[in-house]
Amino acid sequence: MWTPDGNAARVDGLFARAPVLPVLAIARLDDAVPLARALVEAGLPVLEVTLRTDCALAAIARIAREVPGAMVGAGTVLTPEDLIAVADAGAAFAISPGATEPLYAVAREASLPWIPAVATASEALGGLDHGHMRFKFFPAEAAGGVAALKALAGPFPQLRFCPTGGIDAASAPRYLALSNVATVGGSWMVPAEAVDARDWGRIGALAREAAALRAP
Repeated sequence: MWTPDGNAARVDGLFARAPVLPVLAIARLDDAVPLARALVEAGLPVLEVTLRTDCALAAIARIAREVPGAMVGAGTVLTPEDLIAVADAGAAFAISPGATEPLYAVAREASLPWIPAVATASEALGGLDHGHMRFKFFPAEAAGGVAALKALAGPFPQLRFCPTGGIDAASAPRYLALSNVATVGGSWMVPAEAVDARDWGRIGALAREAAALRAP
């Protein structure tokens, strides 16, 4: 049975696994497993595969099946149908760039935790009305970054966030220093040219650096 505390605990369990959540847009299905392995072996086991490519659902299914230790979830979940599809594909969690009433409704019946995104205090209040206390903060840099999250901590001490959008290795520690930030999302450890070249060694090295990030 879905409960606010139970949902928060499930999300906290995911967020606690690493300081950084890689955000992946996988264009070639054959890249899914070696990319995921490189990230998991480097210490980043929680992976967000965005539904921005034709093979995203198949990539999620393959990673879930073939990469031990990976906690693969789906990003860019826009509709209730998306949420159902990613659960069927074997995703361990789902993340959206915003939130809608239909998504809030179907998430209560879903088998996996769903993390809606907010960018304002009003959106956070809306999420609380639905029993949610864990959110993606998106687009992080454009929505005010560290200063905005500091401001939200005052009226909403019970909320925790995964800021995503415009964050890199230099700015991530400033977010991780905030009491209401559990982890950060980003793609800097999977540069497009390295993925295109299938340079898993370079990606692994960048991922190890990301896994070692901590608050300053």
